[in-house]
Amino acid sequence: MDTTRYDVVIVGGGAAGLSAATTLGRALRSVLVIDSGTPRNAPAAGVHGYLSRDGMNPRELLSIGRSEVLSYGGTVIDGEAVSARRTPDGFDVVLGDARRFSGRRLLVTTGLTDELPPIDGLREQWGKGVVHCPYCHGWEIRGQRIGVLGTGPLSVHQALLFRQWSPDITFFLNDTVEPTDEEWDQLAARSITVVDGAVASVNAVDAVLTGLTLRQGTSFDVEALAVGTQMEARSAFLESLGLGSQVHPSGAGRFVETDAMGATAVRGVYAAGNVSNLMAQVITAAAEGVMTGARINADLIEEETRWAVEGRFGPFSAASEAAVSQPAIWQP
Repeated sequence: MDTTRYDVVIVGGGAAGLSAATTLGRALRSVLVIDSGTPRNAPAAGVHGYLSRDGMNPRELLSIGRSEVLSYGGTVIDGEAVSARRTPDGFDVVLGDARRFSGRRLLVTTGLTDELPPIDGLREQWGKGVVHCPYCHGWEIRGQRIGVLGTGPLSVHQALLFRQWSPDITFFLNDTVEPTDEEWDQLAARSITVVDGAVASVNAVDAVLTGLTLRQGTSFDVEALAVGTQMEARSAFLESLGLGSQVHPSGAGRFVETDAMGATAVRGVYAAGNVSNLMAQVITAAAEGVMTGARINADLIEEETRWAVEGRFGPFSAASEAAVSQPAIWQP
């Protein structure tokens, strides 16, 4: 059993987790990043909307991020957290292979999973011909014949969004969406074609999306398909701390609720990135990681200052550090 103890254990090695680890490493903190190796954007060819990194392969971005964490003394390991528990010193995190790591603070940056409708061929095209975010993929499919698959109450909004990138939008209600009168007027005003009926399959030739087919047998040619997924925070291991996910107000999925600086309802546990912000793009997740990392460092400083005032030292201090020095007073 690994008994190594850290100032901060970060579960999740995506943009948020690595950015937080870099920030904490630069603050001279001991940091461990535990990464399961299953990033949400793995199927995508490139990261977009990230200033100076536009188009970079997601795995290349993470590889560079890991190197930066290591350069500041951080540790990154592969593994999946399955449970966590509070201890007198902070938190223990247990991995699927029974390894155990301790940290004074716990930061969760595990991201989310996209739950897709059970339609033949849809999963195979995910991240290729099937997309979800116009700001992530709109430029790449601009001007194409774009279909929008109805999946819930946000689908009309998604159809209106993608209309910005193409004049040829077909909205498939898929037996899940019933537009209001106002929404019908909006769709018509934007020249968006609306098709009734459930979708049976997404079609492709040589792994290239070519269209979709309704259950009644009618096929439609589209070059790209936008799908609103149910986004579910990867937070099951936090249930052992009594911290669960919440239904997002938009109905888009479930997330871990935090305050503006990333603190959760469990003291000492923080969250950043898609696990707590379902709509965050990669650059947003990275920024949240920096912000939350700084907040955790401030939290640790407050604790250490309190220890010093009380004349005692924390659980991770070496015996040689036991003496409390008096502040030097400058006199002219």
